[in-house]
Formats: sequence, C-alpha cells, structure tokens
Amino acid sequence: MALPALAAAAYQSVANIGGASSAAATSSATGAPGANFSDFLSGAVKDSINSISAGEKASTQAVAGNANIVDVVNSVNSAELTLDTVVAVRDKVVTAYQSIMSMPI
Repeated sequence: MALPALAAAAYQSVANIGGASSAAATSSATGAPGANFSDFLSGAVKDSINSISAGEKASTQAVAGNANIVDVVNSVNSAELTLDTVVAVRDKVVTAYQSIMSMPI
C-alpha cells in the first residue's frame, strides 16, 4: 500500500473515532453529496465578512481602551489574511476569465 493511501486510511480512522456526529460534520465540510458549490461559496463569503468585521470591532474597542492588545492583533491579522485570500481568489478568477475569453472558438 502506498504512503498516501496509508495516510488517508489513518486520517479516516481518526475521523471515525469521534462518532457519527463528527463524521457528519466532516462530510458536510468536505463537500458531501448534496452540498453544492453555491452553498460553499456563500458560506465562505459570510465567513470572510465575519472575520473582517471582527477585526474592525476589535480595532474600535482598542481605540476606546476596552480591549486586550493581543486579541486585537490576532483579530486584525486574521482579517488581513482573509482580505489577502479574497483578493488572491478574485485575481485568479479574473485571470481564468481572461484566459477563457482569449481562447479561439
């Protein structure tokens, strides 16, 4: 048996240790049958918005003097990473669209 297959089997056995509830959560997060791309995309957008909003709220609380600086830095870094990811995905989508449009018919 190949090394990647062993790793996949080990991961699957660890995932099954938690019982049916964790298996259901894992399968829905990994794209189980019945889940569609639009649900995944809308969830990703909502998570991005929530992350950026949390960073803004933490910054506002820090300015008011009501927040721990470590929490503020973590929230702002998370928001920055989310924004960088969104921009990178947008750039890839635009590049793919341009590539498709330049293909000869």
